[in-house]
Amino acid sequence: MPSKPRSLWDSITAAGPPAGSLYGCGGGVALAGLAHASILGGRLEELRGRSVLLAITDQLTAALAIAELDGVARRMVLLTPGLAAEHLPAVIAGAAADARVQDTDRCSPGREIGIGISVDARARLEPHPVRRASTCETEWILLTSGTTGAPKLVQHDLASLTAALADRPPAPEVVWATFYDIRRYGGLQIYLRALHAGSLVLSDPAEPLIGFLARAAAAGVTHISGTPSHWRRVLMSGAAATIAPRYVRLSGEIADQAILDGLKAAYPEATVAHAFASTEAGVAFEVRDGRAGFPATLLDAPGSPVHLRVAEGTLRIRSAGNAHGYLGVDTGSFPRASDDAVDTGDRIEQRADRCYFLGRQGGVINVGGLKVYPEEIEAVINSHPWVRMSRVSARRNPITGAVVVADVVLAEADGTGGRPPSEALERELLHSCRRSLAPYKVPAAIRIVPGLEVSAAGKLARPDA
Repeated sequence: MPSKPRSLWDSITAAGPPAGSLYGCGGGVALAGLAHASILGGRLEELRGRSVLLAITDQLTAALAIAELDGVARRMVLLTPGLAAEHLPAVIAGAAADARVQDTDRCSPGREIGIGISVDARARLEPHPVRRASTCETEWILLTSGTTGAPKLVQHDLASLTAALADRPPAPEVVWATFYDIRRYGGLQIYLRALHAGSLVLSDPAEPLIGFLARAAAAGVTHISGTPSHWRRVLMSGAAATIAPRYVRLSGEIADQAILDGLKAAYPEATVAHAFASTEAGVAFEVRDGRAGFPATLLDAPGSPVHLRVAEGTLRIRSAGNAHGYLGVDTGSFPRASDDAVDTGDRIEQRADRCYFLGRQGGVINVGGLKVYPEEIEAVINSHPWVRMSRVSARRNPITGAVVVADVVLAEADGTGGRPPSEALERELLHSCRRSLAPYKVPAAIRIVPGLEVSAAGKLARPDA
């Protein structure tokens, strides 16, 4: 006799009613309330066995809907905020979506596209007779960023998404916060951790950074995650001291030594950890030693549930956290290597007992036939004490095809006159680059700018990527 499917609700209530809460801009919702209440207006059963498009703008509403739908929906498509309207029909067709859950307001994405069943989700729990019965193993569909075209539909299930949580005892009184959106892989990982052990403070793209930090502090945040770009903005904001977490996590981009040192200085009592994960490959590792890169001992480690290796210069990962593949027309393009590992496309260089990320294979700049990874140059620039963040990009050149240039955001002057003039800092940064980098990697120009764009995924926006 087949075993009963285990849902997210089953797993978070295995030891009794969940004690945590989810917090949005408008307030909090106790997870235990889902036992006898719903945000779906008594229409949950209409979604049983269906392929459901989650087309919700509000994060708190989406977080509750995910908890309700796993084990009920056959497939759950986590629509990312800001998805271009022209890509929506392909997502719906690729996922064979026959139902949709949406906000009650008129701004929900996809409202204008005909889908058989549409269920409005309210931003609060309402008492309803609810049958929390798991009748299927829901397929979770996550969308890639789609920066170079239509997003791919990545297939996961609850087991692959929670593989990194296996055999991890819950920590007491954990309150998570995350700058990520939970419809993206990085945010979803934090959401699942919080549901299994504590509470979660959700961000809002319209909310000022200082407001989010204040809400996190009011909730008693102990653990908080974001990309290095998120954290650079925190350090630039002057509001870093608003929170006093025990654990600070970075992922999604390369964590260079400057940001790790900056966070340790801001939060000396906290564990500062950087993790590597991707939507296709899952969670690979977490590093807590305060150093950029990761120990070479993690490669080909015998007995590890996550097998890491470097082949042809890129990191490859095989684990129970790997996605199952792409759904629809992109099935054949899933980056599966011959040994069933997932090729992340991230370039790795080993130096002695340490491995370092150079950058994405697709983000390389070709300077006269020589490869330049922007992140390597940014790490040198960011190490300067007056630099908060930088972005290296390509500029056309009639001789070499391209040269590299850098935009740099400086730390605010402290009012004591200590910061050198911008022109002097530009010269210092060029000197640092010439001292640390090969000549073809040295920027042809460095420009001081007031700010740099961060994408909806929390990563430094790279127009050339």
